[in-house]
Amino acid sequence: MAFGLSSIFVITIFAISFTNLASVSLVLARKPCRFPAIFNFGDSNSDTGGLSAAFGQAPPPNGFSYFGAPAGRYTDGRLLIDFIAESLGLPYLSAFLDSVGTNFSHGANFATAGSTIRPQNTTLQQSGFSPISLNVQFYEFNDFHARTQVVRKRGGVFEILMPKKEHFSNALYTFDIGQNDLTAGYFSNMSTDDVKAYVPDVLNQFQTIIQYIYNQGGRYFWIHNTGPVGCLPYVMERIPVLAGQIDDYGCASPFNEVAQFFNRGLKKIVEQLRKNLPHAAITYVDVYSVKYSLISQGRKHGFKHPLRTCCGHGGKYNYNKNLGCGAKVNKHGKEVLVGAPCKDPWTYVNWDGVHFTEAANKYIFERIVDGSLSDPPTPLNMACYRN
Repeated sequence: MAFGLSSIFVITIFAISFTNLASVSLVLARKPCRFPAIFNFGDSNSDTGGLSAAFGQAPPPNGFSYFGAPAGRYTDGRLLIDFIAESLGLPYLSAFLDSVGTNFSHGANFATAGSTIRPQNTTLQQSGFSPISLNVQFYEFNDFHARTQVVRKRGGVFEILMPKKEHFSNALYTFDIGQNDLTAGYFSNMSTDDVKAYVPDVLNQFQTIIQYIYNQGGRYFWIHNTGPVGCLPYVMERIPVLAGQIDDYGCASPFNEVAQFFNRGLKKIVEQLRKNLPHAAITYVDVYSVKYSLISQGRKHGFKHPLRTCCGHGGKYNYNKNLGCGAKVNKHGKEVLVGAPCKDPWTYVNWDGVHFTEAANKYIFERIVDGSLSDPPTPLNMACYRN
């Protein structure tokens, strides 16, 4: 039988439409995932108390907007991981290192502020970067995985507070780490080319950790890329750049270009992991785009201060690394708070020069939860399905 061009065109359109309809039907037929637990790995962008437990509580006024007091988070309220947990109907994650009143039945948070993927050769006091790098977080998880099942067998409250064995294979594994690997290079006087040169090694180490978790039964991964570090006051204040390297929105282009270089590499690593781990559902989430959009178009979204820090002291961005959020100085024998918070944090993107405000975190979450900024475009509550 012969077909004319018009007939072929109609058949092709029908085939495409049928395929799309089938895809839509499949999506509609799928039920939302029911993750019984979340296991999170990362840095201060998702730390709910790890660094506070190890090195001292994040001081006030951290936490004042939502929790009313310090809550282990380096912001005025909730983080992206908190909104993720809320969305999935789970309680906020307890930090693995926090031994006080801890309930791990719904997962655990291994993230600590200042963490990097690649281990650092300095102490926290020397560099500001945590010794609890991603490989250490995995060692913690590995031990946690085994020991919680031993503890559960004691019964009673021990059984109630520990995750069930099957939770580890049905949980969502979330990752938000990499930003500090980039800034660590710059803060040790490396050039942009030097930082780019070690990014492949950083990403290979990240890939190894994902494979380790998969080997322990992890199947569902939600991976955030890194944000526009060139828009953060603590980077712009500490690393000089030329006037011509500042973009139209006040961000330092070289640092953002390195972040995008990192993100392109991370996306390739995720694509390779999908081939290597046939039973894994891996979602790559482009938080860079929404964060940069928030800063570059902040006023349009109700944020009057896209770059200026809410809680800090002095300088162009209300940021001083020696007098940060909550800092006090002695004047005439009395302690005076100089690192005070702004009165309207919901109009600020940046909280303390390093981290975002709760309002900014909520804005970001609302734009990533539907999957429109993900690859594949998978909503959070469908992240257990392989595309």
